[in-house]
Amino acid sequence: MKRALLFLCLILLGGHAEVMAQNDGSAKMVFERISHDFGDVQRKGGDLIAMFRFVNEGDAPLVIKKVHKSCSCTTVGYSRRPVMPGQSGEIKVKYEPHKIEPGKFHKVIQIYTNESSKVKLITIQGNSKDKK
Repeated sequence: MKRALLFLCLILLGGHAEVMAQNDGSAKMVFERISHDFGDVQRKGGDLIAMFRFVNEGDAPLVIKKVHKSCSCTTVGYSRRPVMPGQSGEIKVKYEPHKIEPGKFHKVIQIYTNESSKVKLITIQGNSKDKK
């Protein structure tokens, strides 16, 4: 019985120590801005590009694990390399208005990193119009 209790305590303490170690050195993605408004744009006037700059304000390398976009009319580019503490990176969002009907648009990009289980969101929006 004593061995079982001792074993259980070691497991619990070991798990606690692992959580403490993870919190000790962590990455922190901080964006300069999280949204971009293109305003009124011509639907067949070409692709629109927005750059989202961020800094790793943590004390561990930041890794972007995956990115989800809300539409096939949007592509996202980013470096697959870790961003070291104090360094910056960029996420490039390209929107192709000719692939969607004219009108207001609002697109969301979800960013998953090693920072935490929280998802970072950036957005683009605007209003595409057909030429009259």
